[in-house]
Amino acid sequence: MYDKYTVKQEDNLEVIAKKFNTTVDMLKDINNLEYSSMLRQGMEIIVPKNKEQYFEYYTIEKGDNLYQIARRYNINPELLATLNGLTMNDYIYPGQEILIPKNGYSYYITTEGDTLDIVAGRFNVDKDRVVRENGTIYLMPDQLLVIRRTM
Repeated sequence: MYDKYTVKQEDNLEVIAKKFNTTVDMLKDINNLEYSSMLRQGMEIIVPKNKEQYFEYYTIEKGDNLYQIARRYNINPELLATLNGLTMNDYIYPGQEILIPKNGYSYYITTEGDTLDIVAGRFNVDKDRVVRENGTIYLMPDQLLVIRRTM
């Protein structure tokens, strides 16, 4: 779930990260940038789509762990960890905010070697629907793709 963004004159990685509710490190990683100075006006970069549509936020409370939170929200604990850039062994702490997938959507995080056919098969939908609901798809490892579940 990425979009292209054209860098404006006043932009830097911090400004763009705030605009798209992400981190500077994430922007550097997905765009293969080492320094903010590598940005140039008119350059197109990849930015994450708005997460608000597909996620809600949960603030970690004392005693929480990823397994308990996943069970509470009826989601796969590995998916919960991956969506938040964590592993199941990572420490979470009170006050930390994590993303919780909203009901009504199916989520898939791409891996090396994925094709549009493979992703469509995982969602059990046709390729056109995957593209239509996700826009630009790069099929890079760790790209999040989402499909609205139909009743």
